[in-house]
Amino acid sequence: GGEYCGAIVQYPNTYGAIESDGESYEDFTTRVHDGGAMVIAATDLMALTKLAPPSSWGADIAVGSAQRFGVPMGFGGPHAGFLSTSDQYSRKMPGRIIGVTVDASGKPCLRMAMQTREQHIRRDKATSNICTAQALLANMAASYAIYHGPEGLADISGRIHALARVAHRELGNAGFKVLEGAFFDTFTVDVSSMGMTSAEVQAGAVSVGANVRVIDEATVGISMGEGITRDDVEKLLSSAFKVSPDMTADDELTHVNDNHRREGEILTHPIFRLHHSETQMLRYLKTLENRDLALNHSMISLGSCTMKLNATSEMIPVTWPEFCDIHPFAPQDQVVGYHEMIEDLNKDLSEITGFSAVSAQPNSGATGEYAGLLAITDYLASIGEGHRNICLI
Repeated sequence: GGEYCGAIVQYPNTYGAIESDGESYEDFTTRVHDGGAMVIAATDLMALTKLAPPSSWGADIAVGSAQRFGVPMGFGGPHAGFLSTSDQYSRKMPGRIIGVTVDASGKPCLRMAMQTREQHIRRDKATSNICTAQALLANMAASYAIYHGPEGLADISGRIHALARVAHRELGNAGFKVLEGAFFDTFTVDVSSMGMTSAEVQAGAVSVGANVRVIDEATVGISMGEGITRDDVEKLLSSAFKVSPDMTADDELTHVNDNHRREGEILTHPIFRLHHSETQMLRYLKTLENRDLALNHSMISLGSCTMKLNATSEMIPVTWPEFCDIHPFAPQDQVVGYHEMIEDLNKDLSEITGFSAVSAQPNSGATGEYAGLLAITDYLASIGEGHRNICLI
């Protein structure tokens, strides 16, 4: 007790397994809670349309990426993350909650009911240090969920799971040793069980425009996504694994155990059941736009993170497949152009600013603030004043 503050568990894990090592999520959570620590589930929104929510087995916090809800891979970002927890921790969450009240004249108005991230209100207890504004990406993911609704998302995740099941079944029937137990869209294959190497399988996959995850010389990982078709799976199995597959789908959720299946509804707010046609969605987004304070109406009188101008000429290229559909784990020989673009940008920014190097990785201004503090710390140390290690803000 007291040695650890928490434990993070993947759900599903990096190899696709929903449960491993013979210990249930419930037992793991109980063990961590008995030790006085909290449990954080790193999870996948698309999988959670089919899987029981982490709260059902006792997790205190759930985190993950919202990328799978309509946002391109983009070689790793930018994507909106999500952080959710139970009501008892709501006042420790980074964010703002807007409430409805009345003004001095008795008229209805909106006010900030909770401002947990504000330094001027909470001082050293403010939570602005653990959050950043990925509003555009969050809006894209939310719009995707609104457009498809709970039934549409269930259909998408069901098709993803069905393709993964077919590939898993056909590789197993062909003699390959495949991941045992429950999975959603990802599983591993021991290709050495059929006398093959991972390099051979990857070469076969590349020949039909696909990649597999090379885990080691004998093991590869296969993941299915929304953009994958039955034809894609058939070509992959035929070319990479030399299997002639039967693409007949089996029963729904064959590889999700009963105790892991989600019960009850998802996305219960009425907004997720209203706008499922292009016209309805367009009108809804226009309604939201009309309520927004934007650069086409006014200067934005808030902080630096809201004052950027993303010009149309900059926004169009990010929709090109060559730009947005690159997987962050793609082999190096498939991302030469991306690396060249990043390196050229870093070089130009270094020349403009006079710095020795520039990083393209930060997601928020907080990274720049931290880099500045490190630079100041090193400077003070270089002039023999390293004892000056307190910064007043």
